[in-house]
This record gives sequence, C-alpha cells and structure tokens, in this order.
Amino acid sequence: MKTSLIVTTAIAAAFALPLIAQAEPAADAKNEKCYGVAKAGKNDCQTATSSCAGTSRRDAQADAYIYVPAGTCDRIVGASLSPRKA
Repeated sequence: MKTSLIVTTAIAAAFALPLIAQAEPAADAKNEKCYGVAKAGKNDCQTATSSCAGTSRRDAQADAYIYVPAGTCDRIVGASLSPRKA
C-alpha cells in the first residue's frame, strides 16, 4: 500500500509540474513588468500592500504589476515600467 501511494504521488507530481511552471511568466528579455494596469486580484507578484500574486485590492493599483511582452507597456494608457506612488 505504501508503494502504490508513492507511485501515485510521483505520477501526480509529474502531471502537475507543467502547470506549476506556467503559473507565473518568467521575467526575461521578452517580458517586462507593467505597473498600474492589473485588475484587482490579477497581479503577477506581491506588492507593498499585498503578500502574493493575485491579491491586489483594486483595479490599476499603482504598485501591482503584470508581465507583458517587451515594448507593450509603453503603449498602454496609464501604465508604467516602474511602480508609481499611490
């Protein structure tokens, strides 16, 4: 019984790994942080007032960001490449 539990857990982990890897886009040369445009609860990482991703409290929170393709943030009205003061 213990062996089957270990095997089942290993299989579940193998299937979950790709989903976990996609949980947050990687910060690389193709992506940039875009502040002030995330919907409430849709930010990609922690802010000064919330402890983890998906916990921003209001739309367009100044210190909440999402990852966007490089060069996109400059074209979004109200967006910023650095955190704004609230």
